[in-house]
Amino acid sequence: MSTEIEIGRAKRARRVYTFDEIGIVPTRRTRDPELVSTAWTIDAFHFEIPVIGAPMDSVMSPAAAIELGRLGGLGVLNLEGLWTRHDDPDTLLGELAGITDAIEAVRRMRELYAAPIRPELIRARLGEIREAGVTVAGALSPHRTAEFWETVVGAGVDLFVIRGNTVSAEHVSVEGREPLNLKQFIYELDVPVIVGGVATYQSALHLMRTGAAGVLVGFGGGASSTTRATLGIRAPMASAIADVAGARTDYLDESGGRYVHVIADGGLGTSGDLIKAVACGADAVMLGTALARATDAPGRGWHWGQEAHHEDLPRGKRVRADRVAPLAEIIAGPANVADGTANLIGSLRRAMATTGYSDLKEFQRVDVVHAER
Repeated sequence: MSTEIEIGRAKRARRVYTFDEIGIVPTRRTRDPELVSTAWTIDAFHFEIPVIGAPMDSVMSPAAAIELGRLGGLGVLNLEGLWTRHDDPDTLLGELAGITDAIEAVRRMRELYAAPIRPELIRARLGEIREAGVTVAGALSPHRTAEFWETVVGAGVDLFVIRGNTVSAEHVSVEGREPLNLKQFIYELDVPVIVGGVATYQSALHLMRTGAAGVLVGFGGGASSTTRATLGIRAPMASAIADVAGARTDYLDESGGRYVHVIADGGLGTSGDLIKAVACGADAVMLGTALARATDAPGRGWHWGQEAHHEDLPRGKRVRADRVAPLAEIIAGPANVADGTANLIGSLRRAMATTGYSDLKEFQRVDVVHAER
């Protein structure tokens, strides 16, 4: 049931909620945090923590993806980023970190990202992750997928991520430009696909029907995004996740038992946001800003996405990311700050234990309350 309000005589709007407007409620039962499991599985791949590193150059390098994999999560490499365009991206990332002027930073990023994507570098970077013995994942945008998917699959990727601001199963393209047929593509691919973002029940249901193993929820909600300001698009994450989780339940019945994982992507700046995302129905979270704060993150104290250097309509910006601790401490602690930016999994375990739940699927049933800010 949804509640609509009248915003004027000619328009009504549905009431939706952000993470800041909800909270979880303890039950009569509690347990020790050591008795809590944060593990989850997608397709044949098992992970000890529900954390996916966002495919952003400021967040994930091959080394960062390997480290996150060893910590029990999944790192996704941006296959349209500096790592697949340049032989020595680490030096270039250091150069970008030294540019403080916003306009000059955008100009230089546009130059660096104008270099062509090189298939041999896609193979080399994914090969480096594979050699480390962790799960290999890479991301392409929908309009690059047809061009490079064979290279990606040939490089031995385990999970294929198709990630855009908004991805639909019914994209209408200009004449002469053939849109990606997601259903056919996923059907013919030999590896599981995670696709998104979406923010509504209906769009999520359509993507689930393409055969995707997981659906990313959210667009334009991260700290580096200006989609709300430039396009007027906004998807408050608490409601978006709950809507897509509803689509997952209905698709489970419709498909005769096929479970599609819901992955929250955007607006997850603290451990409290991560916890509330799972409480609203997410199976895992894709983190950008939260991991960009690592002292060993490739962005070196800066954070940005693909939209920040768009050639004609930037819908993102390069933002400062306060450097909190090494990646290992941000994920597993110990935390030396009390603001929810470190020991994310320790916080999740504590919240689950305090509310009496032993695993993530159980925790999705936790009571949630709405409080006016």
